[in-house]
Amino acid sequence: MTATATTDDLEFYRRELTGYCYRMLGSAFEADDAVQETMLRAWKAADGFEGRSSLRSWLYRIATNVCLDALRGEKRRALPMDLGPASPPVESYMRPQPAEDLWVTPIPDSRVVPDHGDPAEIAAVRESVRLAFVTALQHLPPRQRAALILCEVLKLPAAEAAGVLDTTVASVNSALQRARTTLAGLPEHQRPGTVEPENAELLAKFVDAFQRYDMDALIVLLRDDALQTMPPFEMWVQGASAITAWMTEPGPSLCAGSILVPVRANGVRAWAQYKPDPEQGGFAPWALQVHEVTDGKIGRMTFFLDAERLFPLFGLRDRIFDDR
Repeated sequence: MTATATTDDLEFYRRELTGYCYRMLGSAFEADDAVQETMLRAWKAADGFEGRSSLRSWLYRIATNVCLDALRGEKRRALPMDLGPASPPVESYMRPQPAEDLWVTPIPDSRVVPDHGDPAEIAAVRESVRLAFVTALQHLPPRQRAALILCEVLKLPAAEAAGVLDTTVASVNSALQRARTTLAGLPEHQRPGTVEPENAELLAKFVDAFQRYDMDALIVLLRDDALQTMPPFEMWVQGASAITAWMTEPGPSLCAGSILVPVRANGVRAWAQYKPDPEQGGFAPWALQVHEVTDGKIGRMTFFLDAERLFPLFGLRDRIFDDR
């Protein structure tokens, strides 16, 4: 590393490295750890960097090795629809919660999306951290995953990606072909489809319907084949009528009267859901909702119920009081 490669030089790449590690690992928390390890390895190896590649490529090579180390022997992260069929919208179908480290987790836009720059490039970054895309990536073996992200998301030439992966151009091209084939062969409900630009009117109607817990108003905002997942529970339901029926089950119906606080997660508008807390008063953290819109309606609804870890990650309060 040259004398001009300062801490600021390395920190300049933190956000895009976080995005890369997040796509590789499927966890905001593991991505942060991987970037920290990348920076540590970079400083320890500083004397061995002689400028034969760009600083950016060198950091990506280190980050790739960190991610591949982290993925060695680990089960892939997933969302509930990757593990089994949809369930009837009946509370008795709630399955025991699996291990915490099984699930893909959301990530704040502030960790991975640039604050400024070319609008088209920012839109591309948002698209590449969508939940559906990141979850689909987890179906790929780690080196295929890395090749796809490096070449198709980060737009590295195959020769540069080969240098990052310490392999040949032919191997990179082969990995890309296998990765594309795998993604194309996923069932429709696991495949990342085209997501439209944010529809402010639709999202405002969703917030209004959910906060009033008006199922008649909510159902018309959902695609007929919409799906809802609720990590860390394995259960998921599919279909607008099934989703609204599920929400009126005894347990879910306790969400009536919730308040939604807007945040940005995985490149889209999302919401922190605070549920009424009759015992302690006010509204307590309950879920981080990250949804995706297709064909003018909501197609995927993901309610992450690990509020204890996720709300601090997004800088959210641990309790609010309604001033409406």
